[in-house]
Amino acid sequence: MSRTSRSAIVAAGLGGLALPALYAAGVRAMLQHSARRLREGDIEPTLRAYHEDVVMRFPGESSWSGEFHGKDAVEEWLLRFRAAGIQIVFDDILVSGPPWHTKVCMRFTDYATDEHGETVYVNEGTIVAHVRWGKVYEYETFEDTEKSAAFDTYLAARGI
Repeated sequence: MSRTSRSAIVAAGLGGLALPALYAAGVRAMLQHSARRLREGDIEPTLRAYHEDVVMRFPGESSWSGEFHGKDAVEEWLLRFRAAGIQIVFDDILVSGPPWHTKVCMRFTDYATDEHGETVYVNEGTIVAHVRWGKVYEYETFEDTEKSAAFDTYLAARGI
């Protein structure tokens, strides 16, 4: 085998390794952008990332819990999330798989503050999502559901 042939094989192999890393970096950047915009009150970038038939699962016994089918149902949930003043920060995002069958795991912290800037809610959790061609079609959130229920009590006492 010639030196040129070996170099071409090595270059192709390295290119094959670089593409998945670039794709994963793009997915992470899109999710961080959506989270930042959500913290600013704009749910549109998050909604654009969802497939029309998205399914969201939020286990537990709080008012946030349930299984939500379709982009419209998830939008209602996100509008309530925004109205409650919850902020979400992705601490880590893991991306695996090709564009047609991607799995994403996001470790997050979410929190809310009152009108005086005092923290009234903090929770940590994980979101596991399935993505096809850049659209989230299914995801589930796992967090401390007792903290979510306690936040419900706080919101109810304030008429929110």
